[in-house]
Amino acid sequence: MKKFNFRKVLDGLTASSPGSASGTSTCPGGTAGVPAVGVPPKETEVQETLASENFQICKTVRHGFPYQPTALAFDPVQKIVAIGTRTGGVRILGRPGVDCYCQHDSEAAVLQLQFPINEGALVTACADDTLHLWNLRQKRPAILHSLKFNRERATKTHPGPVVHLSDSPRDEGKMLIGFESGTVVLWDLRAKKPDFRFYYDEAIHSVSWHHEGKQFMCSHSDGSLTMWNLKNTAKPFQITFPHEFQEPYAVVVLLEKDFIVVDLTQSHFPIFENPYPMDIHESPVTCTAYFADCPPELIPALYSVGAKHKKQGYSNKEWPVSGGTWTLGAQTYPEIIITGHADGSIKFWDGSAITLEMLYKLKTSKVFEKQKVGEGKQVAEIVEEDPYAIQMISWCPESRILCVTGISAHVILYRFSKHEATTEIVSLEVRLQNDVEDIITPEATENISPYTEPSQPITGSPSNVSPEGIKDSIPCLKYECITVKGEVSPSKNAPRLPGRTAVVDFIQKTVLLSMGTIDLYGSSDPYPRQLRSPRRSKQLPAGPYDLVMPLSFDSTCSLYIFFSGLSELSDSPVSLELERCKSPTSESRDNSFSRSRSSSVSSIDKESKETITALYFMDSYGRKNDGTLSPCLWVGTSLGVVLVISLNLPSGEEQRQSEPVMVAPSGTVLMLKGAVLTFSSVDCAGGLIHPPYEVWRDPNSMDDNEKPRKRKLVTFSPSSSQDMGDYHFAVICSEKQAKVYSLPSQNCLYAHSITESSFVLRADVVTVCNSVCLACFCANGHIMTLSLPSLRPMLDVNYLPLTDMRIARTFCFTNGGQALFLSSPTEVQRITFSQEMCENLQLMLKCKDKKWYQL
Repeated sequence: MKKFNFRKVLDGLTASSPGSASGTSTCPGGTAGVPAVGVPPKETEVQETLASENFQICKTVRHGFPYQPTALAFDPVQKIVAIGTRTGGVRILGRPGVDCYCQHDSEAAVLQLQFPINEGALVTACADDTLHLWNLRQKRPAILHSLKFNRERATKTHPGPVVHLSDSPRDEGKMLIGFESGTVVLWDLRAKKPDFRFYYDEAIHSVSWHHEGKQFMCSHSDGSLTMWNLKNTAKPFQITFPHEFQEPYAVVVLLEKDFIVVDLTQSHFPIFENPYPMDIHESPVTCTAYFADCPPELIPALYSVGAKHKKQGYSNKEWPVSGGTWTLGAQTYPEIIITGHADGSIKFWDGSAITLEMLYKLKTSKVFEKQKVGEGKQVAEIVEEDPYAIQMISWCPESRILCVTGISAHVILYRFSKHEATTEIVSLEVRLQNDVEDIITPEATENISPYTEPSQPITGSPSNVSPEGIKDSIPCLKYECITVKGEVSPSKNAPRLPGRTAVVDFIQKTVLLSMGTIDLYGSSDPYPRQLRSPRRSKQLPAGPYDLVMPLSFDSTCSLYIFFSGLSELSDSPVSLELERCKSPTSESRDNSFSRSRSSSVSSIDKESKETITALYFMDSYGRKNDGTLSPCLWVGTSLGVVLVISLNLPSGEEQRQSEPVMVAPSGTVLMLKGAVLTFSSVDCAGGLIHPPYEVWRDPNSMDDNEKPRKRKLVTFSPSSSQDMGDYHFAVICSEKQAKVYSLPSQNCLYAHSITESSFVLRADVVTVCNSVCLACFCANGHIMTLSLPSLRPMLDVNYLPLTDMRIARTFCFTNGGQALFLSSPTEVQRITFSQEMCENLQLMLKCKDKKWYQL
C-alpha cells in the first residue's frame, strides 16, 4: 500500500484558505485559515516555503554540572568519565566538546557505574535494584539489556549475594560458597547441611582453593588477601596486602557541586583547569539569553578580554580525560549564550557547534561598591540575600550594547570596550507622580495627566578607572522587562514596567516623555477611568522619589525606561543603596501558575492593574495610512492593547547632540486577547526586518584613525529595495492569540488562536530554513510553530512538562530553530525544533570500532 503523508494534506488545506484582511484596527480571533472579514488583496500574499516536514523536536546537548551526583566511573583505556545522578541521569564526558546525557526511564538514583574495560559499554546499578547495560558504540548510547533483582533480607540463612562457587579438590561432595558479605560456607551436598562457616568483616570479591583442598584464599574489597585453614574456622591464619609499585598521575574528586581532578605528578598538587562548563551554577542562574548567528568577530573580542582575568595556578599538563571525538557538522555559525546570576554577575558563553566555553564574566555589583570612609574602621552592615540578582537581559550584538535589570529596582546599561578608560559618572534624576488610579468604572470619564518635573544631569563620583570589557551606566527603577535594539537613534533601551512610561535621552541627558498607560491611550482609551479616591490614597513619603542614573560613557543612544513605582533610593548620586528584596532563588511562591488567565475585560480587579508587557523598536508607520516610515516604539499591555509611540530624531550627528528629540503617542490602538508578549516586523516578501543598529566602534580606542570616524547606521527598511513594496507586516503575539497586521493600512490580515485552556509563556519570531516562523512555548508544555505571515500551524508537540518556574523563567528561542532552558539548578538544556538541525546533529555524532565517540 502506498504511504500517505497526512501532514502535507493539512498544509494544503490551511494554505488553500488564508486569513483575511480587515478594514479596522482590530479583528476577531480565529484559527489560521479562517477568514476574518474578507479576502486579503493579492499584493499582500506571500509565497511561504515552510512546511511541517521542516520541523522536528529533539534534544541537542546538556551543559553544566550534573545535578545531585551520586556515582563516578573512569575508563582508563578510552579515557572517558561517567557521572550518575539521583534522578537517574548519566553524563558521559570525554575531551572538550565530547559530552553526552542519558536518562533512565525509571528515574531511579544511580548507585554505581562500571566500565567493562575496552568493551564500549557501561553498566549502571540503580536504586530500584536494576542493572542496565549501555551500548556506547552507537551514535546515541542506549540500553542493551536490563536485569531486575528481588531484594532479600540478609540473614544467617540468606547471607547475601553469592560471588563464588567451587567444589573441594579432595571431595567432590563438598562445595565452597563465598558470599559478598564476607561469609564463606563449606556445604555438604550429600547431607545438605554446612560443615563449616567462616566469617570476615570485609566484603569478598573472589575465592580460590589450594590444590591440596585443605586451605583456601579470599580476596577482599580493602585489597587484602586472607588464608583460611579448614581446621581453624575462627580466623584466617594469614592476612597480606600485596601491592606493586604504582604511579598515579591524577585523582578525580566528585563533590556535591563540583568536579575536580588533582595533578599528583607535581609537588604542590595543583588541580587541572576544567574544560567543561561546570561552573554555570557558581551563583544560581536567574535568567538566560540566547543569540545565534552573531557577528563572527564578537566571540574573539569577548574571549580576548575575558582571558586577561582568568584564574592562575592550574596544572600546566593536559586534561587527562581525553577520550572521544566530534565534528563540526554542516551548520557552523557563532552562537553566544548569556546567563544572569543571583550575585549580580553576567557570564558570556561561546555556544557554537554545540559546545560551551566561558568567554567573559561581568560583575554588576561593582557599580554599587562604596568608597571606604576610613582605614581600620569596620562597619557592620546587614547584607540582604542576592540584592544584585539579575532578572532580565537584553543585548544588541551588532552595537555591543547590553542592558540588564536587577531585583533591587535597578537597570544598568553597558557598552563594550577593549581598552581601559577613566570615565566620569553622571547622574540624571527622574521624578515620577501618578495622579490617576487605573480603575475602570462605567461612570468615570475624566482623566488627569500626570506632571513630570524636568530632570537635570548631576555629576557623580570622581573619575575612576574602568577595566576593559563592558562599560556601565546605571539607571535605577522598578521594571518588568527590558529590550535593547540597535538604532532607531542608534540604540534604544526599554525596560518594561507596570503602568508608566518614561523616555530618557541619555545623550542630552533629558527626559523626553513620562506618561502613564492611560495617557498613552489619549482619546483612544477603550476603558473609562476614575480619579483616585482621597480616602484611599496612599500618603507618599516626604521628598521626591528620585531615580538615580549615573551615565559613564558618551553614547549616541537613547534610553527608554518603563516604570510602575519607585522605591526610595539614596539621595547621593555616588553611593547607590539597593532596596531590600526577596531572593529570586527562592521559588516557593512561584512554583505554580495558579493565577487567572481569563482574557475577559470585565473584571475590575484585573484591569486596574494594567501593565506594560512587551516592547519593540522598528522603523514603521506610526499612524494609519501614513506615507513615510519613522522610528517607532511598539508597546503592549497586559490587557492585550498595542500602542505605538512615534519618535522624531534629528538627522545629523551634530544635530543629534543638541537638537531635541520629539516623542509622542501616535494614537494607534490595536487589540488582542491576553497580555501582549512579542512584536516583530516582516517585509512584503516574508523576510524578517531586523531593527536598525549602529555599527560598533570602541569609544576608548587608541587608534587615531578610528576616533574621528562618524557613526555608521545600518537600517533594514522595508522600502529600501526597489523589489520590495511600500508596505510590511507587523506580527503580534499575546498569551492567547497571534495576529498579523498590514502596515500602514493597519488591516488585520491573519489571526490565530494559539490556546484556550492554557497560555503562552514565551514567543519569538525566528528564522528556520531560510524562512521565518513564530515559535511559542505554552504553560501546558506545548511547543508550537506558526508560519508567517499566514499563521499556519507547522508544529504542536507536548514536549516539555512545566515542572517549576525555573523553566518558564529561563526558556528562550533563537534563530536556526533552537531554544534552551534551565533543566535543573546546575544544568542548561539545549533543544532544536528544526528538522535540518536534527539531521545535522546525527552527522556530528561519530562511532568507530570499539572506540566511543559522542557529542
